[in-house]
Amino acid sequence: MPKYDVTVTTTAPPEAVWKLLVDAATWPLWSKVDSLDTTRSTGLDPGGDDEVGAVRAFRTGRTVTGERLTEKVEPRLLAYEGAFNASMHDYRARIELRPTAGSGTVIHWYGRYETNGLLRFVMPRYLQKFMRGMAEGLARYAEEQRQGR
Repeated sequence: MPKYDVTVTTTAPPEAVWKLLVDAATWPLWSKVDSLDTTRSTGLDPGGDDEVGAVRAFRTGRTVTGERLTEKVEPRLLAYEGAFNASMHDYRARIELRPTAGSGTVIHWYGRYETNGLLRFVMPRYLQKFMRGMAEGLARYAEEQRQGR
């Protein structure tokens, strides 16, 4: 089963990183997704604290993928599974946050998935790079928010 595994460290505290993760509306601000598709999302919290069971639909280019939250342990774990995705199936991912000694956060984002056809050869390298960009964007944006930019 293909997988990706990314670890990034930020100077932002876990609570700041967590706040961005649970609020799907912030993802286009810091990630590689273009927008949150509210018409295909379900169970989003208007206050930005999405709960287990919520489906968050993100548009990247012409593709919309849905992710259902499956586990939430504030402020250290957010897990999700693919709700709809044309390129992957049996997708499960976890984002773990660990505080550093200097009040920062280690972001560990990893997942496993299945895919078919030629995507089996392309997807592992592509998704590893894409998810590294997601984690780095989260880390950078959390730091900028902390510094008041």
